[in-house]
Amino acid sequence: ELTNNSPNSTCSCYRYSVDILFGNSGLLKWSTLVPVVHAGFICTAIRMFQDFSESFQILHAGRALRILRLAKLLSLVRLLRLSRLVRYVSQWEEVYFLNMASVFMRIFNLICMMLLIGHWSGCLQFLVPMLQGFPSNSWVAINELQEAFWLEQYSWALFKAMSHMLCIGYGRFPPQSLTDMWLTMLSMISGATCYALFLGHATNLIQSLDSSRRQYRERVKQVEEYMAYRKLPREMRQRITEYFEHRYQGKFFDEEAILGELSEKLREDVINYNCRSLVASVPFFANADGNFVSDVVTKLRYEVFQPGDIIIKEGTIGTKMYFIQEGIVDIVMANGEVATSLSDGSYFGEICLLTNARRVASVRAETYCNLFSLSVEHFNAVLDQYPLMRRTMESVAAERYRKNKARQEAALRAGEGIPQTDEEERPHQQ
Repeated sequence: ELTNNSPNSTCSCYRYSVDILFGNSGLLKWSTLVPVVHAGFICTAIRMFQDFSESFQILHAGRALRILRLAKLLSLVRLLRLSRLVRYVSQWEEVYFLNMASVFMRIFNLICMMLLIGHWSGCLQFLVPMLQGFPSNSWVAINELQEAFWLEQYSWALFKAMSHMLCIGYGRFPPQSLTDMWLTMLSMISGATCYALFLGHATNLIQSLDSSRRQYRERVKQVEEYMAYRKLPREMRQRITEYFEHRYQGKFFDEEAILGELSEKLREDVINYNCRSLVASVPFFANADGNFVSDVVTKLRYEVFQPGDIIIKEGTIGTKMYFIQEGIVDIVMANGEVATSLSDGSYFGEICLLTNARRVASVRAETYCNLFSLSVEHFNAVLDQYPLMRRTMESVAAERYRKNKARQEAALRAGEGIPQTDEEERPHQQ
């Protein structure tokens, strides 16, 4: 009965205890017979080996050989290479600048990690019954997979593990033994933990996939709540919404903060690149010194105006000059008539900065206008560094101002036409 292959765990422990007891008994018997006279030592030793061989049964030796299966567990040391693989993936992302692709790579890594844990769980589901000798109530014996092909064994083990991890069932059959029950609980707990971590990481990565668009939606939502709180009229709300849509194009960046963190040279290069279309379209910049253009461009401020917005109001003191990157503006006289229109590449408002005179006409946006403004402080600071450019601009402005005044006086004396102003400017060339 002691040599019977019973699946009962209690009987197995009892058999192993008996094997150890009888084995120690044989060794103890051998050790008690060693200190004997030399004349009879050989006979006694032979007798001793006979007794020891009789006490050590062949069935017990075969059972002890199962321990050799544990040597296969040494192959698990290869799993330590996974850390090297993760390090290699991180290095590839840094070397090849896979910043946007890194989001998808992280999601892919999470999926691979979840499949790897499922693989480990499936292998554990099969390893434990194998070490027990495939008891009759184990899931392997119930499915009759002891002698099946390894691919079939692995497929059913992986299916059982993934069923536990995803909490969709127990596989083909529920656990029938205590060991299978504990393995099932372990697999369920690990699966639920991995599933929760996967959802959390995936949600975080998806949200960070387009952070600028998310910030834009948050900013628009905040503006909508503000408009509702202040009870602004519908037309004004519509104008504010359209302004945000045209200004930010669905993406919100704190450009001043981003550029402020860069070095001076790098910030200058970025601004010059962003304003390259403006420099190419404005003849005033095309014929000016490169350093002067760079100093002016780095002090420009981007502004957007909607159709109908008054950019410059008649009678105000000039504090800015403007460069038109895109759009059309109208020069409106005091009587409401349009004197002229300016478009891409034009600039206006510089004469008042040089002469400290008041605006004698208004400038109104005819379409959506993307402008760059230069304040009077920055305007004078740049011209102080380039006296030649200041003298050139002053002479040109004085000549244009004189001609405008002459045309105004001539028009008034003749009693016809609309007086010309310093704001009636077409694209200028330096």
